[in-house]
Amino acid sequence: MKLTFIGADHEVTGSCHFLEIAGKKLTVDCGMEQGADIYENEELPCSPADIDYIFLTHAHIDHSGLLPLLYSQGFRGTIFTTKATADLCQIMLRDSAHIQEMEAEWKNRKARRSGLPEVLPLYGIQDAENVVKHFHPLDYDEKVEICDGIQVRFSDVGHLLGSASIELWATEEGQTVKLAFSGDIGNINQPLIRDPQYLSEADYVIMESTYGDRSHGNMPDYVAELTRIIRETFQKGGNVVIPSFAVGRTQELLYFIREIKTHDLLPEFPDFEVYVDSPLAVEATNVFNRNVESCFDEEAMELVRQGINPISFPGLKTSVTSEDSKAINFNPQPKVIISASGMCEAGRIRHHLKHNLWRPECTILFVGYQANGTLGRSLLEGVPAVTLFGETIEVKAHIEKLDGISGHADKQHLIEWLQAMSPKPKTVFVVHGEDSVCDSFVRCLTDEYGYQASAPYTGASYDLLAGQWITDGNRIHKQPSASAKSSRAATIYLKLVAAGQRLLAVIRHNEGGTNKDLIKFTDQINSLCDKWDR
Repeated sequence: MKLTFIGADHEVTGSCHFLEIAGKKLTVDCGMEQGADIYENEELPCSPADIDYIFLTHAHIDHSGLLPLLYSQGFRGTIFTTKATADLCQIMLRDSAHIQEMEAEWKNRKARRSGLPEVLPLYGIQDAENVVKHFHPLDYDEKVEICDGIQVRFSDVGHLLGSASIELWATEEGQTVKLAFSGDIGNINQPLIRDPQYLSEADYVIMESTYGDRSHGNMPDYVAELTRIIRETFQKGGNVVIPSFAVGRTQELLYFIREIKTHDLLPEFPDFEVYVDSPLAVEATNVFNRNVESCFDEEAMELVRQGINPISFPGLKTSVTSEDSKAINFNPQPKVIISASGMCEAGRIRHHLKHNLWRPECTILFVGYQANGTLGRSLLEGVPAVTLFGETIEVKAHIEKLDGISGHADKQHLIEWLQAMSPKPKTVFVVHGEDSVCDSFVRCLTDEYGYQASAPYTGASYDLLAGQWITDGNRIHKQPSASAKSSRAATIYLKLVAAGQRLLAVIRHNEGGTNKDLIKFTDQINSLCDKWDR
């Protein structure tokens, strides 16, 4: 019974934990790296074709974003998650694939003009559409037997629509071990969704530490702050541009702006317009509206019972086509523009930054975590100029951050979530935090609260029955990427290797088949080998 740490170890993104239990291979999350990639992550210790199950905590790309890649490499198992997460992944994984294909196309146009080798996207839209067919939604709070020796339960963790902590019971050799994967623990008193649900006990806890070294402080009056920022910017004739995560944060902002409109807090600008310029955000808002009963908190439900949509109001405009998006920046009226991505790494927000960053009358308002190495983090840290679409843009706009608005629990609430478990778990594994934050949070749990805690590095493996480390993780820093030509060749070859690994998995699945079918299968393989054996 073994747990191996693959991603988001001394880093914030790329969550992935690999388990070998009850004769099965599975992962909890399979996320994409975003922003600075500090450590060289270990590969999964098996072929994706051999993975039986994936348990997904929520739909954010740093937890779900590599699922289509796993499919392209042969994964054909079952992905268990909540219904809302499955609904969101239907659109978010397709959007991720679209962004990668478009970025590869843009890079390849430049490469062809320069005589450079072309690049390949990590995966395509077809991979995203295929992998979502393997989702199996589960209800919150339902303990389900997945197979002999594995049971699971999803609990609302209040981070995002459909987000969950995962309790997993594994039985081997007559012994049962319970693991609790926190997922991303939500902040309290967020609009729309419920506060995190606490768990009662576990033998081992794998928990995030994004804000494990700081407090959000007293809860700000978000509506008042947002009103102030909009008023000051509109009085100067500028736009308020908000880089926002399309799923979760955008809907919260719409909730706050509805409050501003409902209570007439900006009487001097009564009919101001708000543009949601993100096809993903528009689709995600529809998903929110479909999951009201299972995910909304009591305050939002009361509005729904009164016939009020908590995230809609007069003056709200949505932009889906690229033509709609371009037209926004030719509208001279002061307005609010909400666009993805939230860390400014991709998507339409980069076009809006290009048109507004150089204007001193405008405001760029950040409303979420900005990872190291992202454009959003650079802007918050005061960079004087940025390069967008090959053009240098001076940063003259006012840069603001809505402090305290976070989908993640702070240090105090992380500890409260953990303390709800009694007795104390045997070990707490701290993940999903920046390098120094993981270490400081471990020291806090150990020295101040008496927990047995550690922050593993990628590749570390732990024997859950023996209660001891099998292998240490590596601390190899990420090296500069290879040349485009060698990288493209390596990617194509790895796809071939993955196809071969899937073939081996299919062969194993056919054990016990009829002699006639096995002979036919063998002949087909040999014929293929004869064609390509060089």
